[in-house]
Amino acid sequence: MMQRLLVLVVVGFLSLPLLAQAALFGDDEARKKIADLQQQVQTQHQETQAALAELKKSQQALEAKSQGMLDLMGQIDRLNQEISRLRGDLEVVNHNVDNTQQRQRDLYADTDGRLRKLEEGGVSAHAQAGSDEGAASAQNGGSAGNPEARDLDAAKALSASGKFKEAFDAYNKFLQTYPGSSLTAEALLGLGSAQFSLKNYKASISTQQKLISQFPNSDKVPDALFSIANSHIQLSDVDGAKKTLRGLLDKFPSHELAPSAKRRLNVLDSIKSR
Repeated sequence: MMQRLLVLVVVGFLSLPLLAQAALFGDDEARKKIADLQQQVQTQHQETQAALAELKKSQQALEAKSQGMLDLMGQIDRLNQEISRLRGDLEVVNHNVDNTQQRQRDLYADTDGRLRKLEEGGVSAHAQAGSDEGAASAQNGGSAGNPEARDLDAAKALSASGKFKEAFDAYNKFLQTYPGSSLTAEALLGLGSAQFSLKNYKASISTQQKLISQFPNSDKVPDALFSIANSHIQLSDVDGAKKTLRGLLDKFPSHELAPSAKRRLNVLDSIKSR
């Protein structure tokens, strides 16, 4: 019995270093695991921080975009308000323009009526003169041996009978057939008169201005000026008509058209004072 106890003591004594070594090994392993765990935690923390930083950047970018969208929407709202205001202003302007145009039409219609009464039914002096000249020429038979005069008289007769389209064609044909004729100024006057009767007022002005430019010393210049003034009136160009009538009166104060020109100028001047 004693001997067994002694053996157990010896075995236990010999086992102490092994137990100490096992304990020591267990502590190192635990420390290593702890160190590994700390490293993992630190790595995880760093990754988390990096993810949070990236998320924060994304959030800031999203907030910037959101603010940009809000600013853009605000600008769109302001633009829509401005467009609405401009539309309202445009409607007011259009309404005023319509009213002004209507007043002008009424005014010019009244002016034209007054001028027609002053001119005894609206027969222009230069058209009447042309008709009288054509009739006199036909009665005297002066154009019998002159084809130019005959063709011009034929155009005048068409105009006098109210066939203005045919008269226009006849005057135009005359100018093409006899480009160097001594009657060209008279033919241009008749052509412009036919255009006026056909309500081609701008073309009539151009034709009469051509007469004045090519034949400044012709006795048909006063008639051309008077015709131009009448075309300006039909085009609602009161200032242009007044300027032309004043030019006629300044250059030809004693012409037979001067009284008619004065009456028309007085009527046009009265428009401004109304």
